[in-house]
Amino acid sequence: MKGHALREEMNEITEAPRKTWFWELAAGVIDADRCIECGTCVAVCPSNSIGVNQLTNLPELVKMCTGCSMCWDFCPRAGLRYEATWPPATPPLSEPVATPIAISAKPAEIITKPDSADPYFTIEGVDPGFGLGRVFGAFSVRSASRNEDAQDGGAVTALLSALLKNGAIDGALVSKPSTDPATPWKGVATIATSVAELRATSGSFYNQTMVLAELNLAKYKLPAKPRIAVVATPCAIEGLRAMQSHRWPTGDHRVDAVTLSIALMCTKNFDYESLILGDLELQRGIDLRRVSKVDVTRGRLIVEYVDGAIALDEPIKNFHHSALNGCDECADFMGRAADIAVGSVGSDDGWTTVLIRTEKGMLAFDQMRAAFDIRDLTEVEALTRLDQLDQKIATQALQRPLDPLGSFFIEYEEHVKNYQYTERTPVLIRAKEAITVSQFRRQVQEAQRTN
Repeated sequence: MKGHALREEMNEITEAPRKTWFWELAAGVIDADRCIECGTCVAVCPSNSIGVNQLTNLPELVKMCTGCSMCWDFCPRAGLRYEATWPPATPPLSEPVATPIAISAKPAEIITKPDSADPYFTIEGVDPGFGLGRVFGAFSVRSASRNEDAQDGGAVTALLSALLKNGAIDGALVSKPSTDPATPWKGVATIATSVAELRATSGSFYNQTMVLAELNLAKYKLPAKPRIAVVATPCAIEGLRAMQSHRWPTGDHRVDAVTLSIALMCTKNFDYESLILGDLELQRGIDLRRVSKVDVTRGRLIVEYVDGAIALDEPIKNFHHSALNGCDECADFMGRAADIAVGSVGSDDGWTTVLIRTEKGMLAFDQMRAAFDIRDLTEVEALTRLDQLDQKIATQALQRPLDPLGSFFIEYEEHVKNYQYTERTPVLIRAKEAITVSQFRRQVQEAQRTN
């Protein structure tokens, strides 16, 4: 017996109305194999009751749940209508400019009214019509310093390094390689507080790191009021943006410290053990100790050794079985909730696509132009084609309509109604009905035929 039902039996009282417990989150997301490992539930918990299981990389209770409902409300696969975090594509002229991060140099002119005739800002024929979202600038860039260890054009490393040098931020929440010999090529979340630490994190890791859980900054040497840039996948940025826009008494996680968000364009993320240890090392014989780079570009997974030899070059679709199931429900490939979105799609090899999405992002980017080689983004169609595919997959997996103007939060009961008798049915519902897996699958098939 789990959750509030156990408390009712022990205390002989009925639970307070409209409470949602961690057990409901576990039933609907974690145990239902829909967790995207973003860390939002850990960061949002005001009682620090949720931690990270070091073996599974999944959220777990470490103290008693108070039933505050926050973990459910802010989870991008549970109570958060994640598309509600996307700002309108065209900001109103009266909208005030957001407070910029602390940069001493005079900022360049900010674009405050996108040109509706410019294809960067409005793409016709994109179903269901989201286009590129809100964009203040669209560029193809590469680092002027040509850091060979950096991914694609090295734009993120160059931008964050410049911000650290200028004192605009005190640290950057990024991913670094695990130092555990048992987990080679696994990314783990860390706060880089110097350029040297930042450069040591160059490159990409294709596993989620529960990144927002690292916003407990106690173990880092930072000012009393730190300014942190966060680099994460779009789902984590959605959780972050929701927490920033709906404030409450927080626990130990310093959501208030985040002054800049950078989304890494993403269609899928992967289970580390399945992809790296299973598909690459065990199935294909990749020597992980010799690997210098893992990259997903132009629909292919490429693994390179330190001597420059290509160890693997295969279509990424060959590895979709190792992707996190919850990724199928995401229609935010282009990081619409972030200040800046970056990725390889839309740019030539060795260059990075950069979409500036907020005034704050434009201020940061304009101050760092000297760190980049910059040219116009020319392959917009590549972005929109992949975005269309991403939206198609999401609308098939997501058991509700995509509605950026809908209510911010979704009640647990509504979620159960949407997902019951699908392959993503909350686990407690399955247990309550005491049915076998085969019976459950037959019910799913029957429900699908009826619909």
